[in-house]
Amino acid sequence: MDYQEVYRQWCTDAYFDEDTRAELISLAGDEAEIKDRFYKQLEFGTGGLRGIIGAGTNRMNVYTVRQATQGLANYVVECGGQKRGVAIAWDSRRMSPEFALEAALCLNANGIVTYCFDSLRPTPELSFAVRRLGCMAGIVITASHNPREYNGYKVYWEDGAQITPPHDKNILREVRKVTSFTMVRTTEKEAAVAAGLYRVVGKEIDDAYMAELKSLSIHPEVIREMAGDITIVYTPLHGTGNLPVRRVLKELGFEKVYVVKEQELPDGAFPTVAYPNPESPAAFELALELAREVDADIVLATDPDADRLGVYCKDTGNASGYVPFTGNMSGMLIAEYILRERLATGTMPRNPALVETIVTTDMAKAVAKAYGVTLVEVLTGFKYIGEQIRFFEEQGTYDYVFGLEESYGCLAGTYARDKDACVAVMMLCEVASWYKKKNMTLWDAMMEMYGTYGFYREGLETLTLKGADGAKKIQEMMDAARNNPPKELASYKVAAVRDYKAGTRTDLATGSVERTDLPASNVIYFELEDTREAFAKSESIADVRHAGHAREPGAAWCCIRPSGTEPKIKFYFGVRGSGLEEADEKLAELKTSLVEMFS
Repeated sequence: MDYQEVYRQWCTDAYFDEDTRAELISLAGDEAEIKDRFYKQLEFGTGGLRGIIGAGTNRMNVYTVRQATQGLANYVVECGGQKRGVAIAWDSRRMSPEFALEAALCLNANGIVTYCFDSLRPTPELSFAVRRLGCMAGIVITASHNPREYNGYKVYWEDGAQITPPHDKNILREVRKVTSFTMVRTTEKEAAVAAGLYRVVGKEIDDAYMAELKSLSIHPEVIREMAGDITIVYTPLHGTGNLPVRRVLKELGFEKVYVVKEQELPDGAFPTVAYPNPESPAAFELALELAREVDADIVLATDPDADRLGVYCKDTGNASGYVPFTGNMSGMLIAEYILRERLATGTMPRNPALVETIVTTDMAKAVAKAYGVTLVEVLTGFKYIGEQIRFFEEQGTYDYVFGLEESYGCLAGTYARDKDACVAVMMLCEVASWYKKKNMTLWDAMMEMYGTYGFYREGLETLTLKGADGAKKIQEMMDAARNNPPKELASYKVAAVRDYKAGTRTDLATGSVERTDLPASNVIYFELEDTREAFAKSESIADVRHAGHAREPGAAWCCIRPSGTEPKIKFYFGVRGSGLEEADEKLAELKTSLVEMFS
């Protein structure tokens, strides 16, 4: 059946509600829009669904949510998980509560117990709830930091992490078997409640989650001492972070916490930000205005589902008074604080491990070396960090201490298995208190780290290519990077190419090929050598133990991969310099060369 036939079916079949049919009928004659909505089924990837809200097979709507959930239900039943059940949470986005309810009722119709939160909650609390309740799986309805027209559906397994092999492939297999909406089961909420299948959770999970967060504070006495001196500005960007972030800061004793009123309440229209992403400077405009009014020490923003944290810090040497931190920078400040103070207080576990993704800063390797901590590197995606925690526990190898990824996500502790902006806020405010006691800002602390470990700087550039033609172009760009890798980028020689889809690392000088020993993924990674000067290796470079193969940091690196959630291709790059200005210059040159070559 071609897309026009499917479109006509949706316009006429009584299975679809009147609003859906009216929306589609109004598109008559708009061939491009009809094709985009129906040329394919919204893909259930290795993490779940994400797409634009609207009617059509290639959109997020109650019908595509039900269809995906039926596949998940089939797998839960296959695994005998009906009584263990599925925890469900949702964020502030448009249609989130409706999608959460549809998912629950589909599961209930298949005899599966659901534990549904009574109102919106952060994604990391869903991860915690899966473990706390002993569920077989979890679902959170969110599109994270995507623009307002998007929503999504992420699936978690019993360990509290997003699904990884073999469960991701097995669930995907079951979802693909649901080829017709007539195969989808659902029921009425009243019947599900009466049968004991639809259950509501709330305060009891909140309280347990808060207790876990607060238990991770290393120096509560420093917080109490500095609570009245440090000033914090926070914005939840109309998302789920408002209540849990304010609660944990209040219960730890922080006294001067100012919330951006215009962005305090949940609102899926995101009226004050076109793009509710704490990586975007535009998302901080209102928060920085408030920060200057109250003379804030740090300015914090969480994304709509509160798993990512953006940071600005006071810097008297900056014209605006504040300087932005990347996720690498804030993550490394927290990481070093935890490692240093755990050692100092005698609370470091026996075999500590720091976990990062392949596109995260190489500074982590230097810090791990300095503190005698094993560094494990995994594929892009926090689910692989969560997976490592499970591996450590099952195999009795290492003790997880901290994990981070470049995209503004980190996790301290093992109470959850996904990145958590709530714990990141808590830890960074403690770090800021510790340094303020020494009359230092977080920027002072960052410069101190650069001086100790090297001036590591990283960047990210994305190209958006929508629709079928865009998807084709992205694949062509990946093919070009894979089949015809460059020999040079900017002033760097390409020393080696890692093709994670093929699972190989090729040394371009010798032609030798090694296995990466990481799961297959459509990612190309270039190891670079500086051709302008012999780049001496620092004494602080780590002895890295990858989840795959070991590799010391070089002068620079870059990486190309398609986004798993948006119609984008992403270019990552990182350099190391002898000073901040030099490192930034090298980074700009590498970015220009990489994007021009492949775009």
